[in-house]
Amino acid sequence: MKSKRNILCAFSLMMSLGMAAQTQFDAERLIGTELNGTARFVGMGGAMGALGGDLSVMGTNPAGIGIYRSNDFAVSFGANNSSNEATFNSTMLKDDKTRFSFDQVGFVYSNKIGNNTSLRYVNFGFNYKKNKNFNRQFVAGGNPQGLSQTWQMVNTLQNCFDTYGMNSDTWANEVDAIYNSKNPYMDNTQYPYLGVMGVRTDLVGVSSKTNLPIGWNSDLNKFTSREEGGISEYDFNVSFNIEDRYYLGITLGAYDVNYKKFSYYTEDIFDDNGNQGYYELTNWFKTKGSGVDLKLGFIARPFEDSPFRVGLAIHTPTWYNLSDYHYADITSNIAYMNNGVLGNPEGVEEYSPDYTNNGDIRIDYQLVTPWKFNFSMGTTVSNILAIGAEYEYSDYSAAKLKYDDGADMEIANYAISEDLKGVSTLRLGLEAKIVPEFSLRAGYNLSTAAFSDKAYKTLNWNDTRTDTDFNNTKDKNTFTFGLGYRGNTFYADLAYKYDYYKSDFYAFDNVDLPATKVTNSRNQLLLTLGAKF
Repeated sequence: MKSKRNILCAFSLMMSLGMAAQTQFDAERLIGTELNGTARFVGMGGAMGALGGDLSVMGTNPAGIGIYRSNDFAVSFGANNSSNEATFNSTMLKDDKTRFSFDQVGFVYSNKIGNNTSLRYVNFGFNYKKNKNFNRQFVAGGNPQGLSQTWQMVNTLQNCFDTYGMNSDTWANEVDAIYNSKNPYMDNTQYPYLGVMGVRTDLVGVSSKTNLPIGWNSDLNKFTSREEGGISEYDFNVSFNIEDRYYLGITLGAYDVNYKKFSYYTEDIFDDNGNQGYYELTNWFKTKGSGVDLKLGFIARPFEDSPFRVGLAIHTPTWYNLSDYHYADITSNIAYMNNGVLGNPEGVEEYSPDYTNNGDIRIDYQLVTPWKFNFSMGTTVSNILAIGAEYEYSDYSAAKLKYDDGADMEIANYAISEDLKGVSTLRLGLEAKIVPEFSLRAGYNLSTAAFSDKAYKTLNWNDTRTDTDFNNTKDKNTFTFGLGYRGNTFYADLAYKYDYYKSDFYAFDNVDLPATKVTNSRNQLLLTLGAKF
């Protein structure tokens, strides 16, 4: 872990001043999908790629829409509850949030070509669904046993000073210049915003012995965050039924990204003489943008007299054009630079929009997600039982972040290749008719972890970002149950989904900081109302 940090630091020294602020954690947030859509699809764990016949399959295997022989319209909505328990050095904190959501609306227009032609149906479909739900509240904290975020502030500055070839005397002069500058954020020399804010609130000082920047010690911290928004997916599909045995489909996917995060971090800090103080760092961050991809699908019924089907789908990368907006505020009660003591009664505040024309810092960039491959199988038994299984793979380490002009973000992409992994997803589902009108459903998903165990988020030597927290998620398990009613035209489905996964959370980057062990869960109740005609 330490050696990789050194490689990244050395790598960063070779880069130009046009450094972007995106990380592997920003990329991972937008890669992949959550299990969502119609209640029937969710109730069967999404394992319908080979079975088809549901609006949501146009987002996994587009050929599944070719199964339709009638028109279909459906709308879905429900409620989500996200909760977490975070344990840090024996301190455990909990939080949860419940929200209502509009999850899906779509239709299929089924166009019969003939009974005796090879091409039997050409179907057209559209489906909107909530691809990802970011709504989440989180709280963690405890005793970091002397470790402090202020030393990450120091490190970002020291990397910057090393880049400019400054000696220790120059470091002291530069820290003083940053402290007294009218606007050190927008000067010709690009300093890291976190380090600058640390200097100007006395969280970063200079050692009288070495003239090197120094931070403080901490005996209590607390982190809270609130995330909102999601990724909306709009799928446009055309599919073909050939001889009722082979099905082809293509889906054009359009994506709308809307992500917001508010985070608050505070530390009680002390010096070697036992003097006490504190500071608070607040960050506002949001991502907006759009993307597009293409999905190709195929389903075959290999045995003419058997309902057994196999399916294959390939999803191209999603090409995103994105914009990040962020700003920050730090307050502290420290007066190090003026008189070398803690406990400044007047306090000090640094608010970044005061120096950036009273606006957010905006960075435009691109993200290219990895290819995705999906293999599925499904069958029915006596028109009473339907069984489906899917395996999906996507190599997250192949994702690419690019500047607005298309040039690669080399440092961010190195971190992606080192810290992200290939992700496998297994989906299983079944549906059983208890009477002709009513069905019971159940499903299970397992998605492997996207992050390596030693993944961490670093801030570059001229970074404008000041949010230091990151979360390494582990394998995710999803359990689903459902109930369905089918009339002559009208139908209604109800589904329950339970997501469960663990993660390691870090409020800031320090090789000695122990992970906050987090248990995450989400409960979703989903209702679909529809008609086939």
